[in-house]
Amino acid sequence: MPTLKPMSFALLAALLATPAAHAADPAAAAPSAAPARIGVASFNLAWAGSQQDFDRQNAVCKTVSWCDTRPRRQPGQASITDEAVQVARQCVADTERLAGGRAQAAMMAPCNAYQGRGAPVALTSSDYAAKLAGLQATIDRLIETEGVRVLAFQEVRSAEVVKQLLGRHAARFGVCDAPHDGFQTLAFAWDRGLGQDGRCSVDTGMAVVDNPADPDARKVRPGLALELKVAGRPISFLNVHLKSGCANIVPTPVYQARLLDDPAPACQVLNRQVAPLERWLDGVAKRSPDYVLLGDFNRRIDEEAAAGIRPEQVRADGSNPAGVPAQDKDGKVATRYLWQELNDGGRSLQQVLLTGVEAGCKGFSGLDHIVLSGALAARQPADLGSRKTAVVRAPDQRIDTSDHCPRSVTLSF
Repeated sequence: MPTLKPMSFALLAALLATPAAHAADPAAAAPSAAPARIGVASFNLAWAGSQQDFDRQNAVCKTVSWCDTRPRRQPGQASITDEAVQVARQCVADTERLAGGRAQAAMMAPCNAYQGRGAPVALTSSDYAAKLAGLQATIDRLIETEGVRVLAFQEVRSAEVVKQLLGRHAARFGVCDAPHDGFQTLAFAWDRGLGQDGRCSVDTGMAVVDNPADPDARKVRPGLALELKVAGRPISFLNVHLKSGCANIVPTPVYQARLLDDPAPACQVLNRQVAPLERWLDGVAKRSPDYVLLGDFNRRIDEEAAAGIRPEQVRADGSNPAGVPAQDKDGKVATRYLWQELNDGGRSLQQVLLTGVEAGCKGFSGLDHIVLSGALAARQPADLGSRKTAVVRAPDQRIDTSDHCPRSVTLSF
């Protein structure tokens, strides 16, 4: 048996001290924690209300034969006819009378909201229940399969509707909405595991009126912000649903190419949302450089980004697009391109490219976007992309689950 040599006091002291030294050093105790990865999604729910909302709407709309309150330009027509305008005005008057007044009618989905493009058909409560079931199943899939923990919703009636659609996940998620005097509003749902102190705030400046000359004109949707702390860092999510009808700069067989200084009424409204949107972004950036701007932009900012627009082309007056543009008495600005106005050099933004679309995904394309602040984008993988998930739909469903597919991305924090 070998003889053990006596250990010197100095060596013994060194060995005993070694574990203590390592324990005091967190970096040596364990490998550095992997960055948190959080799924984020935007989903336009296509006039989602409660079952009771639909039943009230359907009772009114049966009486007026599901008429359209918005005058439409028929295929082959260069403009909307005076007859179409009069038909729509009569529809508005009849709907408001049966709903109990203008304010009550504004909180009801329009009569053609769930009718599709064909001739009106008699819809039932079970038809609408199928739509709600499809929305709930789609949201469940986003949470369970896509790992989404922050959801930005558009075209939803209230936070209560969102809680219903969260189904078995409702207790796990915090929910807020943006109070609004119209049926369509914005809402957030976030996993409480990210932090109990989620704070929501509404930007009413985004809710410009359709017609500034009419004090009773309806307002478009406000903006809704959600502030969280993720991995100890404050981050803001900004949910938008901008004015529709002024979407693209590349003409299609259906839609004309329009800049934001186009005389079309929809473009005039979207134009007046530019300055409030820029002020909102500036205010959020002062609190935290990390933010996500997402939602239904109703504008092909991907087309604008690809168009190679020079700075002097962004505004009609040729002025530098940096900073909030000057407004006239009605709130209009000289801006012609939304993306270049927002990503103006003074403010750095990055669009998350769409890199995957699931088979079966139908509906609008190019309107829903996810945009990161430059500071947040700098910490993401170079190949970061977003994806669209098909909505769940029963084979014989008569009301579409949604005409938008949810768009999601997984961000690193």
